[in-house]
Amino acid sequence: MDLNREIHSLSGISNLDLLARQVVEGYISGMHKSPFHGFSAEFAEHKIYNAGESTKHIDWKLYAKTDKLYTRRYEEETNLRCHFIIDNSASMHYPRVEKFRIDSLNKIGFSVLAAASIMQILKRQRDAMGLSIYSDEFEFYAPEKGSERHYFMLLNAMEQMLTKPAKRKATDTYTYLHQIAEKLKRRSLVLLFTDMFQADAEENELFEALRHLKYNRHEVVLFHVLDSKKELSFDFDNSPRRFTDVETGAEVDLYSENIQESYRKAVGQYVNELKLECAKYKISYVQADINKNFDKILIAYMLERQKLV
Repeated sequence: MDLNREIHSLSGISNLDLLARQVVEGYISGMHKSPFHGFSAEFAEHKIYNAGESTKHIDWKLYAKTDKLYTRRYEEETNLRCHFIIDNSASMHYPRVEKFRIDSLNKIGFSVLAAASIMQILKRQRDAMGLSIYSDEFEFYAPEKGSERHYFMLLNAMEQMLTKPAKRKATDTYTYLHQIAEKLKRRSLVLLFTDMFQADAEENELFEALRHLKYNRHEVVLFHVLDSKKELSFDFDNSPRRFTDVETGAEVDLYSENIQESYRKAVGQYVNELKLECAKYKISYVQADINKNFDKILIAYMLERQKLV
C-alpha cells in the first residue's frame, strides 16, 4: 500500500491529530504481518477464564468460535513513558516550503508529523508522553502525562512551532540535552529528532550530552533527520549557485560538480562516525529521510518499546 498516496489529499499539516491518525492507520493496514500483534487500545491479550473470576471481560465472540471461555487481559493505565525532543534550529527548516503538505515536508515538518504519529500510538495505549523543543533557547517543555488533554496540548505546541516563520538561529544541542536529562527522573523512551548540524560544538560534548540522557536507564533513539538527496548526495544541477548557511548566514558561490565527490566522502565519513558513536553508547541510530514515508520511524519506535514494556 502506498501510504503517501493515501493521505496526499490532505491539504496541509494544520490538523496534526488527523494526519497522525492517517499515518498510523495506513501503516497498520499496510502490514501483512503486523508488529502491532496484541497492540490495541482495548486489551493486551486473551487468557483462559478461571472459575470464580468476574465474567465482565469474557470475550463472547471468541467463545462462539472456540466453545472456550477467554477473558481480555487489559493493559495498565500507563505502560510507558516517552519523551520527544525536537531540534527547531534554522537548519531544520530546510528546504524552504511554501505550505506544509504531506508530500512536501521540510525537516521540521517531517519531524513534527513523525512525532505526532508516535504520539497517536501512545494515546491509544494510554501511555504517558512529554515534549521538549529547543533552538537557540529552550522553547517548550512538558513532562510526561497520559491524559487526552495533555496529548492535544503537545500537538498544539508543535503546530505553533510550524506556523512561526523560521529565524536564522543556531543552537548548541548539547546544552539543552543536558537540561532535559536533568528533568527526566523516571525511566523513559527518549526520541530525539535533529539533523545533527552543529556550528560550534565539539563532537565529544554532544555525545557527552547524549550519554547523559542514558542515565536512569533511559532508552534513547536518535532520529537523524535529513534530505538525503541534497544533504547526503549533494544532488544539484551544475549551474552556478550561491549556498547560504541558514544558521550563520555565511555564503559561498560554486559549481556543485566541483565539490560533489569530496562532499559525499566527508558527509559519508561523518555519518559513519555518528553511527559508531551511537553504538558505543548504546543509542539507537535511525536515519530519517524526509523524502520517504514514516514506516521506518514507526518500526523503530515499536522495536524500542519492546525494551521497556
